[in-house]
Amino acid sequence: DLKQTVPHFYLSVDIELDNLLSVRKQLNDAAEFAAKKQGKDAKPAYKLSVNDLVIKATALAMKDVPAANASWTDAAILQYNNVDISVAVAIDGGLITPIVKNADQKNVITISSEMKDLAARAKAGKLQPEEFQGGGLSISNLGMYGISSFAAIVNPPQGCILAVGAGAEKVVVKNGKMEIANVMTVTLSVDHRVVDGAIGAEFLQAFKRYCEAPALLLV
Repeated sequence: DLKQTVPHFYLSVDIELDNLLSVRKQLNDAAEFAAKKQGKDAKPAYKLSVNDLVIKATALAMKDVPAANASWTDAAILQYNNVDISVAVAIDGGLITPIVKNADQKNVITISSEMKDLAARAKAGKLQPEEFQGGGLSISNLGMYGISSFAAIVNPPQGCILAVGAGAEKVVVKNGKMEIANVMTVTLSVDHRVVDGAIGAEFLQAFKRYCEAPALLLV
């Protein structure tokens, strides 16, 4: 049992999504506008999901905090140079984690099209082993099922998995005033042998910064 063999701890943070949702809408609207100009049968070149932007934010946070991009082996802790992100996809009989390789170097549109292709081939059982074995960190997003927050189980030998909940309108206090914001809770599950609490917290701070200032995902 993984929970018995891997010493887990958990860190959660709330992220305001309004800026991210606005950037996503602007990009998707631009793709739709371009398609309409081409003619009624033209399809938009892309349609970004929140998860596509989450993958990019995770990749940039891993680049900023490379100690979180690590795995456990009995011989040593392995720290990776490449930012390869495993993304959990539900298939018949369980989960598979196809990998977006070098995600820090790809733009969000490329990540989106790769993810659609990987997910479709995962569900059809057509992934090659190198497309789902490896990766430095996993993302599990249950937001589309309305789950507000949860803790995922680390995907060995990786050191961390990021559990992403649904965005929902909540009351937040800013400068002493109550305002409504779209808020998403994410929880980082960590193998304590690989990553300590300070590194985990630093990673989540970086991830939150990219999600709340999403222009940084586009440069």
